[in-house]
Formats: sequence, C-alpha cells, structure tokens
Amino acid sequence: MCPPVRSLVLGTAGHIDHGKTSLVGALTGVDTDRLAEEKRRGITIELGFARYEPEAGCAFGVVDVPGHEGFVKTMVAGATGMDVVLLVVAADEGVMPQTREHVAIVRFLGVAEMVVALTKADLAEDEWLDLVREDVEGLLADTPYRDAEIVPTSAETGAGLDDLAGALARSGARARRRASDDLFRLPVDRVFAVEGAGTVVTGTLWSGSLVRGASVRLLPRDEGARVRAVQVHGEQVERAVAGQRTAVALTGAAVRRGKVARGDVLVSHPGWAPAMMLTVEIAALPGTGWRVKAGQRVRVHLATVEVMARVALFGEPELVSGSKTLAQLRLETPAVARSGDRFVVRSYSPVATIAGGVVLEPVPPKRKRLSQGERAALSALARGGHAAVQGAVALAGWTGLSEDALGVQAGWTPARASEEGSSSAWREGAAPVAVEPAAGPLVPNVPGVERLDGVLFADAITAEGEDRLLAVVEEHHRRFSLDVGAPLELLRGALPAPSHPRLAVALTARLVNAGRLVVEGKAARLPQFEAVPSPQEEALAARIADILENAGLQGPTTEELSSMVSDHPRTVAVLGFMAARNRVRLLGDAYWTSSAALAQASARTVAELGGQGGLGPADFRDVLGVTRKHILPILAHFDAMGVTTRELAGRRVAAVLPQDPCNNTDASDVQ
Repeated sequence: MCPPVRSLVLGTAGHIDHGKTSLVGALTGVDTDRLAEEKRRGITIELGFARYEPEAGCAFGVVDVPGHEGFVKTMVAGATGMDVVLLVVAADEGVMPQTREHVAIVRFLGVAEMVVALTKADLAEDEWLDLVREDVEGLLADTPYRDAEIVPTSAETGAGLDDLAGALARSGARARRRASDDLFRLPVDRVFAVEGAGTVVTGTLWSGSLVRGASVRLLPRDEGARVRAVQVHGEQVERAVAGQRTAVALTGAAVRRGKVARGDVLVSHPGWAPAMMLTVEIAALPGTGWRVKAGQRVRVHLATVEVMARVALFGEPELVSGSKTLAQLRLETPAVARSGDRFVVRSYSPVATIAGGVVLEPVPPKRKRLSQGERAALSALARGGHAAVQGAVALAGWTGLSEDALGVQAGWTPARASEEGSSSAWREGAAPVAVEPAAGPLVPNVPGVERLDGVLFADAITAEGEDRLLAVVEEHHRRFSLDVGAPLELLRGALPAPSHPRLAVALTARLVNAGRLVVEGKAARLPQFEAVPSPQEEALAARIADILENAGLQGPTTEELSSMVSDHPRTVAVLGFMAARNRVRLLGDAYWTSSAALAQASARTVAELGGQGGLGPADFRDVLGVTRKHILPILAHFDAMGVTTRELAGRRVAAVLPQDPCNNTDASDVQ
C-alpha cells in the first residue's frame, strides 16, 4: 500500500489505561514503557519508541505517548511529528475526557491521517461495541477524521491486529510526503548520555536530512555542535531523512556544558532564528466554555517545547469558542518556528487545551493593530504556496526578504516549488539557481515578487522606489537648475526608513539600464535634462569670469568670491555650472581660477622649463609669478595633467605640452 521509500511516524493518542502501550507491544513486539516508575505505576510517563512494518515497504516509527492528563505536555511533544495518529479507545469504556483532548490536539497540530483502534474488544459485548463505535463516530463527525477506519482489536487475543495493520498501511499511503531536500530541522524530545557516545538527542526529523559529521546549531540558545553519529531505530546510518525517528550523538562546547534539553531544535541553515513573538492564526476549541481573552497568559506548545505567552488580539477583547482570528503570541522565552507550523494553546490554570493554530510570521515585529494591507498579507501567508511568498515579501516591505529567510519566513520548500510548477529563475531573467540536496528551498518564480541583489521585494515596493528616486532627481533639477545632477547620496536617502541599504543602489542601476536615469560621476540626472542658466545667472557667470580673469593664477576661494558678488548660494551653483563646462577650475579644493589661465600657465611652464628635472616650488614661482600658497595647488594640477612629474630630487617638466582632456582651450596657441 505504501510507496517503496517512505519514512512515516505513527503516534498513539487516547485516554489513560485504554491500552495504547499494550497495543503497540502487540503490533511491534516492543514494550515502550522502559522506565522503572512506568512499570511500577502501570502508566506511560515518557515517550516510547518502536519500529513497525505493517506491510512490505511500509515502515513506521512509532511514538507511544502518555494518556494521563498530567502528561499532556509530553503527549504534545510526541504528537507534533506524527504523520498518522492511532487513536486508541477502550471498548469497555468508550470515549473519555483525554480522548477528546487528544483528538483536539492532533487536529490543531494538523495530523492529516487517523486510524481508530477499539482496544479490549474481547471484554465488550457486540451490542456495547456498536455503541462505542457510534460514540467514536460522533466524536469525529465534525473533524477531518470523520472517515477514519475504526478497527476492534485485542492485544490479549490478537484479534483484529491484521485488520489494523491493513488500515494503518492504507492510511500511511495517503500521508503527506516530507521533503528531504528541504531545510533541515529536528526538534529534540529526549536528551540522555550514552557511554562511549556522549550526549544523544532524539526526535522526529521534521524536514531535510542530516549526515554524520555535519555541523549544526542548537536553537534557541544558538550554540554550535557537530554530529558524531546518527542512528535510525537503533541502526547506525550515514544519513537520516525527513520523517525518520532519529538519534543524534553530538559534540561541542554547549553539549559538554550540558546546555541541551527537550524543546531545543537542531538546524543548519542560516535562515532559522529564535523569536520572542509569533504572529499566528488562532482558533478557539469549539464546544467548550473557554474564551481566549486579550492579554491572557497561556501555555503554547510548539514542536517539542512548552512556552508561556500572552495573547495579543490586535484590538479585539476576546476570541470565543469555535471562532478564529489573527493574533500575536508574546512569548516569555524564545522559540523557533517556521511559517506554517502548527501549535496548541492550553490554559495556564486550570490546565486544559483551549485553542490552537498556525504560525504565520515566525520572526515578526511587534504589532498592536493591523492595517488592511497587513491583514491581506497575513491571510496570504495562511494560504501557503505562492501566496505565502507574496505575503511574506509584502510584510517585509522596504527592508525586503533575503533568499536565505524565504524557507523559514514563507514556509517554502523545494517540494512545494515542484508541485506548483515553479522554476528557480526570477522573472528578471536570472540564471536558474542550482540547489544542492538539503541546501534549502528553490527560489520560486512568484508573480508580484522580484529579486534585487539577492533580496526579495514586492513589485509595488520597487515601483514606488523608482518613482521616489526619479522624483528626487526631478526636484533637484527644479531647485538647482545649474547642477549637472542630483548627488547620489541624495538618492540613497530618498527611500523611507528603514529600507534595505542596497535597495536605492539597485533601483538606481535598474533605472540607468532602462534609460530612465543617467549617472555621471557622483550625480544622477534625467536623460532629457540640460542645465540652462537664467539671464541673471548668465550675468553672474560673466561677472565671475571677469573676476577670475583679473585674478589670474592667484584666484579667490569660494567664500571670497561670494563676498565679491554678494550672492553665496547662487555663486556656488554658477561655479558648479562653469566648472562642468571647463570654464573654471577649483585648485586644491580652495582656489578658483579660469581654465584659460591654467592653460596659459601650462604652456609657459613647458616653454621655459620643459625637459628639466630636480625643480622645486621656487623654480615654478619664478616662472609663474604666484605666491607659495597658490603654487602648491597649481603644481598638484600640473602633476595630474602630466605637465610635471614628481621625482625624488624634485619635479621634472614634460618636454612637450600634454593635451588636457578636460580643456577645450587650445593651449598651444597661447603664448
């Protein structure tokens, strides 16, 4: 019935003393109650494990959970990794309180497949057995398990075990497939020491795969460790894959210090991160008197950890039984989650299961109210697939979503990419991204989402960003009509804070490639822009030219020149305009002079000193007739133009006057 290669987890559920452990023993030959206290008290306290093959090619890792109401925390830790749940109901008692609670828990956790075993059938009359069956059918009628097979069994006589094996195999064939090339994650449900192996952790490998010798991180404390050995059902393996019950021997500083516990999560990809808040869709358990109130302190069961939290309902006073809403869980200790993860909420006191739901934002900002756009994005996350990617990117806004974070923030997997017919190339035409096994999710081709410098943005963000950049340049042209363009630093500040630090640069480059913007040097302008001075500015330029012509090589500073014309702001703009057209030059970031005067000085220097070397500043002062404070920036200009060359003994003058590429003046005609 099952595909030839499947790794599935079968978990038990049901009221205490209904025969879960006995049934597992009858099916597998393994007594999963291994603790002395369990033997003495006759109840399951800790998770128990076994391997079960109901048919050839169909293998289950069995997790036997406690049925006592005092150990629901342990039950949830085991139930979170189930593919198929075996609900156990004793035929001599029928549906009991923990039966109902366990059904609610596995439903909240999204376990898709269920088989019901009516145990102790040898102790019940046929008539009573029919009543118990009806009771179970009534319990499951309004759940996804309404069509679950119900099989009377007896661990004592072996009756019904073959029928139960067939039902489990059929259920396993329908169970979801886990992606072994997804992000690796293993929530820890047991930690113990083994002589010769050191610290060993166990858990259901939720996704991805793990190889011996791999480096992993222990979250939420974010400590590194190395995998010494990997076992699957007591057998040493080189690689464990998603869906397998896995034991991992770890080594590392955190392990040696004993900083490993149930509730930790083993990961390897950088996209995983612990958080103190979760944005969720939460549903209150129907058919109860419980209400989830805003600010209520609750117990959140996520993966294998129980975390205390407060419920924030985004302005709503309470969540009534049977309804659902968007909310944030404000955690008291950090937890690790992925978009799409399921969780269970239990009341603080008295302890009872009251709600459950799905994680939407695993690492969210604190939200008090939701805008219409945020609600739409969160609803998209709840739908999964392409919609989840769009929702996560929309919520990221101007900061964008890194490709590394996509698998965690949107719950995206390579399997989902394959199911939805996505390619790994973005619509901008980038080459497909090759993904190594277990490296992480393929980058999907999602409408409305694009990639810039390895970061994902919504189309609406990039379009608005381009409009903002163009508007800044246009406004700069309007206010400073003589500038060659808007400084690039001005463009980087055009986007709202906080924005991704590379977004403005990437959008500027795209505008340039599209011919909508021109970047020259450190300024950007619109393609059609041309600096045209007003009549007043033309007059000011003529006055400045006269001043500089009279000053010769000993020109004034900007402040001195502004004082001469009594118009500092406009003087700076006009000087920039004149410099862009090579009518004036700024020497040494201090002194202005006309380009014609510099051309004449270059020609005179070559004419009188050409070919000579070992010259000092005084030699040039004698030729040009300027003071020491002016000769140094002039010589720096000569060096840059190739008129002079600095040597150890002094400067050497070129034998022939080089052409100044920025000078439109024909210096050779200047005597």
